[in-house]
Amino acid sequence: MQRPTPVDRERHFGEDEIIVSKTDPAGKITYANDVFCKVGAFTVEELIGKPHSILRHPDMPRAVFRLLWERIKAGEEIFAYVKNLAKTGEYYWVFAHVTPSFGPGRQITGYHSNRRAPHRSALAQIEPIYRALLQEEARHADRKAAVDAGYAMLMQHLAKAGVSYDEFVFSITPEN
Repeated sequence: MQRPTPVDRERHFGEDEIIVSKTDPAGKITYANDVFCKVGAFTVEELIGKPHSILRHPDMPRAVFRLLWERIKAGEEIFAYVKNLAKTGEYYWVFAHVTPSFGPGRQITGYHSNRRAPHRSALAQIEPIYRALLQEEARHADRKAAVDAGYAMLMQHLAKAGVSYDEFVFSITPEN
């Protein structure tokens, strides 16, 4: 499946809807619920067996995905704001909760993600940070160097604020 060309049009889903997917340890989709298919404009057949990265919007800093993968591969959960790319080229924002799935002996057998509609006030705070990370990543021709630079910038931002990533995410997420 060819990655769609992004268009500047947002897709939305209801506050009461939850996007759910499961992947194998390599990140290939093994389950996608109806909400996932609807919001992403995919059929379930188009998603199963594909890498979850087919949803990666070019506006998403790779450094955020590095942090996400570090956490879940270490057996930890993570909450993150993510801008995804629909099959139509449109985008949609999610507030994702990603967890590892464990088998015997706590061996990671895959990953599970629930995504809710994000609060607009949180996006207003996260988007400028993501733009700055993208600008930093764009300064480096080498992909690894770009991710490393963006990741270092993210960690510096958190250190300057005196918070962990989780504390930061929940500090911008309104309660309801």
